[in-house]
Amino acid sequence: MKDHNAGPVETGAPMDYREHEKTYDGFLAACKWGTMMVVVLLLAMLGGFFAGGGLLGGLLLFVILNAAGFYLLR
Repeated sequence: MKDHNAGPVETGAPMDYREHEKTYDGFLAACKWGTMMVVVLLLAMLGGFFAGGGLLGGLLLFVILNAAGFYLLR
């Protein structure tokens, strides 16, 4: 019991705020681009499967919407 510490458990290195902000910005960018890709994929599937566009129509719609999304979200 002589080695009983009453201080905080976490006494590690100080927080590197610059690295934390970089990681957070990367996470937000991945969320933004990932969400855009999923929405574009669903819209292309809608156009290809249900609107009569077929495989090539859906693929063309996917490419066009991706280009528009990358242009608008940059």
